[in-house]
This record gives sequence, C-alpha cells and structure tokens, in this order.
Amino acid sequence: MANNGRWGEAQVANFLREKGYRLEASGYHCRFGELDIIAWDGPMLCFVEVKTRTNVDMALPREYVTKKKQAKLKKTALFFLADNDLDCPCRFDVAEVYAENPDVPPRIVYLEDAFQ
Repeated sequence: MANNGRWGEAQVANFLREKGYRLEASGYHCRFGELDIIAWDGPMLCFVEVKTRTNVDMALPREYVTKKKQAKLKKTALFFLADNDLDCPCRFDVAEVYAENPDVPPRIVYLEDAFQ
C-alpha cells in the first residue's frame, strides 16, 4: 500500500456508503487544515477523521486524534460550514482502519461523536 492514508479513506468512504451515508466531500483543504471525509448521516453532517494503521503496537489509531488535532479539525469544519453556507447539526467521528494483512479485507472501527 503506497499511500495508506488515501487507501484507508477510500475504504471508509465505501463503508459509509454501505451504511447509508451520503458523501459530501473528501480531502477538503483550507488554510486551517484538512477534513478527510464529510458525509451526511440523515440530517447530521459528519466530519470524519480517518486513521489507518498496519501496526498497532504503539497505540490505538484514535489516540492520535489529540486535543490539538481536534481543535484544528473544529476550526476547519467551521470554515467548511461558513464557506458552504450550511447551518445544520454536526458531529465529529473517527474511523479506525486496521490493515495488518494485505490478503485480508481491512477491519473498520467507526466511532460516532468521538469528540465535541
């Protein structure tokens, strides 16, 4: 896997579609940062941070979404909402993609409302 991050994001995008989410954007960039995936779960707009790991010996992927990272994601999400003139309920989710063996489909752990 040359680019684990993009590959993991594609896996999560497919996972969300299968769950009935409607994808709004992926890889959204602005001067404040990046949002991996933005998707609608019914009327709820979800900002999804994707963490892909092939080795979890150090820590769980969710542990890399630090308070500093959360603050950056929040600022970026506020910019996205303003830039798209959206006023809707939102939440921040974290998707953990475990891809330890390339011969086995990845395991995805999806954490809704992971932080506020």
